[in-house]
Amino acid sequence: MRYVGTVVRGIRTPIIKENSNLENIVVDSLLKASESENFTFHNKDIVAITEAVVGISMGNYVTVDEIALDIKNKFKTNHIGLVFPILSRNRFAVLLSAVARAMDKITLQISYPSDEVGNDIMDKQKLKESGINPYTDIIDEKTYYEKFGDFKHLFTGVNMVDFYKDLAKKEGCEIEIILANDPKKILNYEKDVLVCDIHTRFDTKKTLKENSDGIILGLDDILTEPVNGSGYNEKYGLLGSNRSTEEKVKLFPRNAQMLVDNIQKKLKEKTGKDIEVMIYGDGAFKDPVGGIWELADPVVSPFYTKGLEGSPNEIKLKYISDNKFADLSGDELNEAIKNEIKQKDANLKGTIASQGTTPRRYTDLIGSLCDLTSGSGDKGTPVVYISGYFDNYSMDN
Repeated sequence: MRYVGTVVRGIRTPIIKENSNLENIVVDSLLKASESENFTFHNKDIVAITEAVVGISMGNYVTVDEIALDIKNKFKTNHIGLVFPILSRNRFAVLLSAVARAMDKITLQISYPSDEVGNDIMDKQKLKESGINPYTDIIDEKTYYEKFGDFKHLFTGVNMVDFYKDLAKKEGCEIEIILANDPKKILNYEKDVLVCDIHTRFDTKKTLKENSDGIILGLDDILTEPVNGSGYNEKYGLLGSNRSTEEKVKLFPRNAQMLVDNIQKKLKEKTGKDIEVMIYGDGAFKDPVGGIWELADPVVSPFYTKGLEGSPNEIKLKYISDNKFADLSGDELNEAIKNEIKQKDANLKGTIASQGTTPRRYTDLIGSLCDLTSGSGDKGTPVVYISGYFDNYSMDN
């Protein structure tokens, strides 16, 4: 019997900079890791590369001035509304500076009590006691500061209303902040709106376009083409961007299908194995303490090889063991379970045998595993190598 299933390894690489040959770095680092740690490669193993180093190596950056110019050209006004930004110094703060640099005035509508990905803007218990109806009511700045102004984010210790106001003021831009959960409320203040939410952006834009004759654009409509030779992302625009410096952000990777395909090809040449390759960003998981949903990127994996299409098709071992094979034990039970797995239907969706499994997309599951492995700090492992992910209990070799 084989006693090890899935194995996940964070792979250290040299520090990756703009114009680094990422293909060679990934392949060479894997081969060196295999030698030093004495592991072997197998068919259907997985190599995952964090989107950060992909964007860095491709030089897909854009400056605050370039963002401001694109916003100014697309809105052609001095006052716009912004609706549903996430409360993030890393993700949205630099973008807000760019909008403020392009405008004379901003009306910023924040959802409450939390943003789209679970960052709180107020004490939820105080909200319950306030008599405010979050489904209908607008909270103006004066009311916010009177009732909730002492709130600090659980993890960062920052009040994001204060933080965003200060950013706009530093750019010489007037800013008015309201809190409301109906996107149409912004139209009471301004008809031209930049939609800043991520996963709900399509519904938000549709609602606003149906109720306004102004210009309605999303972050995914800004920097979809180069501005004065800048980076860009034709599909996601500014979505998925990260702070690089106070004056620059790194955009979500673009045009990287060739990268994953070429790495797969090189690994085949070096190892003789068919290894899947993907690029991953934020994992799709939720923090149980802070209530924050990690996924601030538009997707978990923007590029991956064909073998990562699809979802798991698994039976629930404990259900089969406790029910169908309740009278078996030991080797007899093990063999019965293995045979059950080998004979399972090609599509178990909706069956009792698969109840409680996780038939989400492979790329979302694997990306979350990789994000937790590599972390977001100083681990120095932007490549993750996974063996045995597609194995099951019936496989002995």
